[in-house]
Order: sequence, then C-alpha cells, then structure tokens
Amino acid sequence: MDFVYKFPVVKGVQSEREYYIAMVPLKMISRLFPDEEEYVPPEYRAQRKLNTSRIPIISRYILDNRNNYVFSALAASIDGTFSFIPNKNNKDTGILEVSMDARFLINDGQHRKAAILEALSEDESLESETISVVFFEDKGLERSQQIFTDLNKHAVKTSNSISELYDSRDELAIITRNSIAKVDFLNAYIDKEKDILGKYSSNLFTLNNFYRANRRILKKNQIDQESEEFLTLFWYNVAINVIPWKELQKKEISKKDLRENYIITQSVVIQALGRVGEYFYNNPEIDMVKNLIELKTINWKRTAKDWRLRIIRPNGRIIANENATILTSNIIKQYVGIPLTADEEEKEKQFIQNNKA
Repeated sequence: MDFVYKFPVVKGVQSEREYYIAMVPLKMISRLFPDEEEYVPPEYRAQRKLNTSRIPIISRYILDNRNNYVFSALAASIDGTFSFIPNKNNKDTGILEVSMDARFLINDGQHRKAAILEALSEDESLESETISVVFFEDKGLERSQQIFTDLNKHAVKTSNSISELYDSRDELAIITRNSIAKVDFLNAYIDKEKDILGKYSSNLFTLNNFYRANRRILKKNQIDQESEEFLTLFWYNVAINVIPWKELQKKEISKKDLRENYIITQSVVIQALGRVGEYFYNNPEIDMVKNLIELKTINWKRTAKDWRLRIIRPNGRIIANENATILTSNIIKQYVGIPLTADEEEKEKQFIQNNKA
C-alpha cells in the first residue's frame, strides 16, 4: 500500500494495546486534523463540541510567551491502515507509516490544536516547532468515545490558589505572594494549595481569596514595587488591628471558635476589606495606618447586630454574594472613617429601606 505519513515514534503498551508517541511539526497539524465543518450530533463524534471562546485565550498564551510556552501532548486515534517498522537496535523505537487515506481523530486536545492554528496564522516562525502526539489505533466510534472519556474523566482541575502560587507571569500573583509572606499572621494561616478549606483545616484562608481581594484593590492600575509595598502595609495593619486574629495568636481563642463564632475568616469579608483597601490605594493622602486602628472597635462576632441580613441570614448562615460584600464593606468603612462611593450609598439606602422594622 502507499504511505505518505512517516513519523519517527516511540512505541508503548497500555492494556495490551500498542500506542505510539511522535513529535509532529506544528505546520502539519492542519493537514493531520482538518476542521469538522458540518454539525455532527454528540452521539456520533468522539469529542466535546469546540468552545470557540477558549481558542483566542490559548492562542494569545502562545504568542505572548513565545520563548517559554508549554503544551502537553495531543491524543489521537488512527482510523485506517498503518504499520510500525522498528529500528534494528531498539524495537521500541521506529517509523510509524500511515496510509494516505487514513483519518486522524483527536481524542484529547482539540482546543490546543485550534489555538495552535490560530497562532500560526499570526506567527509563521512557529511552523518548525513541534508538539507531541500520542497515536492510538482506532477501534471504532465507541472505542474513540471511551478514550476521550478515560482521558478526561479523572482529570482534576488545578486549584486557583496553587496556580497563583506557581505563576511567574502573573504580576498580581507575584506581589500577592510577596506581600502575604511579609505579614506573619496571614502567612501562618493561608493555604497556598486549596481553594476550599474543610472545617478542620489547620488554615483559615486561601491564597486565591487574597489574590481576588488584591485585584479589587489595584483594579487595572500598574503593578509595581509601590503596589506590593502598599498591599504589605495594608494587610499588615489589618492583621494587627483585627482583635479576634490577635486573640488567636495569643491562644485566647481557638481556630474552631474563630471559624464558628466570627465572620472575620469568611471569604466575603476579605473581599469587603479589599474594597476598603481600594479606597486607601486611590487616596494616598489619607493616613491609612491611623484609620485602620479603628478596626479594633468592630465586633466581628456573627451575632453582632451590624452583620444581620448584610452577611448573616436569619438562620445564621453566611450570605456570600457581591451585594453582601458591598454591604459589609459599608460597615467597615463607617468604622474606619472613610466615605462610601455613590454605588455603596445607593446599596445602603436600599438595604435600610428593605429592612425597616
């Protein structure tokens, strides 16, 4: 038979079936995996429907990180005739020859493939670079659908916290890590891996929670050394002026007591503090250190009247939405003596109107 595709490969075996790993030039991706133009119902294809909104994001990642982008392998099934010719000196390496009329079906990586093609249209120098492709023998639609399921079923999404811990490109992640590391209380009780903490966790906060709060503070302002210094100073002064946090450090209360009876470990409150920090960041003429001393006067207990219906439901549960964040920040701002924005004043009026006795 006639062969047109010849791939140098490494052969492997899984579940008694051979598979092959090849390094494929990016310029060949469009020929190997042409777009499926016509609509195919999900039961008759071996992949999820392409989410086109993801493609520009992944493509931009390649182009913006031209010298250090990283991609994992594509997985594909060969629907057609092929033959593996081993090397004389190593039977696990050789040439995979694939018939010219064979079809290659992507089992995993369709969004990476589409993004690569989009990036190639902007930067032709990518053509000679390669991506690893794992080739399986196609055993029909049912087997291809099972391969897709097996490759994706047990995948675990990386937590936001650990992404922000490891990300060296995200400037906000970097200064969040740096500023938190300089605030002893927060550094001691922030989980840098998880986004959700169990009730018996040894930590009280997540790195992602402070990352999001810092994003509220800085908005789209330039991130620089001054930004990091501000965040360090802000969170340090919050930490030394929140009485329950000080009581925990002195072992006057337990972590269990802090979690169950106070609101000051709740994500929505950290976000509310982020709104407070935003005001000080945008008004550097204000004596932030002096104002934040007033945090000592706040009663952070769940049962305090200030929080009822703002952040605490009648049944005692936490309200964790953006409206609760604003209403909580309103109270904190009033205590520390800074004005509300027009939007916050409107939210406050609505809250008072809706909860008149």
